[in-house]
Amino acid sequence: MTSSLLPTYARYPLAFARGEGVWLTTAEGERYLDLGGGIAVASLGYSHPHLVGALTEQAQHLWHTSNLFQIPQAERLAQRLTAASFADYVFFTNSGAEALEGAIKTARKYHAVSGHPERFHIITFEGAFHGRTLATIAAGGNEKYIEGFGPKAAGFDKVPFGDIAAARAAIGPQTAAILVEPIQGEGGIRVPPRAFLRDLRALCDEHGLLLILDEVQSGVGRTGKLFAYELSGIEPDIIAIAKGIGGGFPLGAFLTTFEAGKGMTLGTHGTTFGGNPLATAVGNAVLDVVLAPGFIEGVGAKGLLLKNGLAEFATNYPDVITEVRGEGLMLGLKLAVPPGDFAAAGRQEHVLVIPAGDNVVRLVPPLIISDDEIAEALGRLAATCAHFSVAAGARRGAAE
Repeated sequence: MTSSLLPTYARYPLAFARGEGVWLTTAEGERYLDLGGGIAVASLGYSHPHLVGALTEQAQHLWHTSNLFQIPQAERLAQRLTAASFADYVFFTNSGAEALEGAIKTARKYHAVSGHPERFHIITFEGAFHGRTLATIAAGGNEKYIEGFGPKAAGFDKVPFGDIAAARAAIGPQTAAILVEPIQGEGGIRVPPRAFLRDLRALCDEHGLLLILDEVQSGVGRTGKLFAYELSGIEPDIIAIAKGIGGGFPLGAFLTTFEAGKGMTLGTHGTTFGGNPLATAVGNAVLDVVLAPGFIEGVGAKGLLLKNGLAEFATNYPDVITEVRGEGLMLGLKLAVPPGDFAAAGRQEHVLVIPAGDNVVRLVPPLIISDDEIAEALGRLAATCAHFSVAAGARRGAAE
C-alpha cells in the first residue's frame, strides 16, 4: 500500500499499538524496551496515570479558548517554571522549533528597543540542531537541512563547538546573542567542558550580549538537574524548552528574564494553539512528578547506574563502542560501526535507540525507568554489541 504521507521520513518497518512505562508494544504483542523515549519526549514514559488523568479530566471540560482569554492552567505552569528557574516570563509554544524562533526574536527585539537594531546576529556552533524552520536551520548551519530552501536566513555566525576563542573572535558590532545547547543532542551527545558555559556567560556580560540556551532535549530533569545550565552554575538570559515538558503532548516554551524580554510587548509575538488549557494541564502534571522531592536526584542516580554499565561495553566491545558520553539520562554511545546498523541490531533485540550525529546513538529513556529495567536494557544492548563482535570475528577468521 502506497502511503499518502509526504515521504520525508525513512520510517522503520515497525508500528506500536500501545505503551506502558518504558515499554512499547506492537499490535502483534511484541514488546520493545524504549531507550529513545520518542526522541527524549516521553519524559514520564507511556500511559503514566497522572498524565492520563490530567489529560482526560481537562479534555472533559475545555480543550482550547485561544490567547484572547486568560488561561489559568497556563498561568500556573508559567509561575511554576519561573519559580524553579532563572526566568521571569514564559511564552508557550507547540514545539521546540517554535520556542527557538521566539527566543531568537526576543534577542533581536531586545537590542532593537535598546537603540541598536543593527545588532541581530547570533553566534551558533557547529554540530548544533535547533529545529526545521527557516531560521532554525540557518542557526544550526547543517547544509543538508539548508540545501534547496532558498537563501539562508541571515544573521547566524557559526563557530566550532566548545571553542571559546572562536566565539570571542566572532563577536562584532552586529552581534546580539550567543545560542548554544548545553549538551548537543542531535549532534551526538557532545558535552563541552563545564567551564565553556561559564566562559560564554562571561563573554556575553563583557560585550552586552544575551545568552540563549537550547534546552529542548536537555531540560526538564533529563540531566539530573531541572535544566542543564545548573550543571555549570550559570544562568542564561533566555532558554527554549519542549519535548519533556509535555511528556508526549505537543508543548514547548521559551523563558526569559524581565530585562531580556523587555521588547516583547503587546502584539510583538503570538500563537494560536500555544499554551492552551489542554497542553498546559499536561505540562502541570509533568511538573507535579518531576518537581516532587527526590525525583530529579533519582534521575541522576539512574543515569550514573546506566552510564557505569555502558562503560563496561567500551572495554568488552572495543570494536563496537569507543566512548560513552552524556549526563543523567541523556547518554550517547560513540560507535565504531554505523549508528543506523546498531539501531537496527537493537531492534532485533527488542531495544530502541536513536541514531545521532558524530557516529553516535542516543539513549534518552523515560525518566521513570527502574533499576531493573536499566539492567534489562544493558543486557539487550550487550546482545546488540555481540551482533557486531561476532560479525567482526567471522570476518577476521575468513581473512586468516
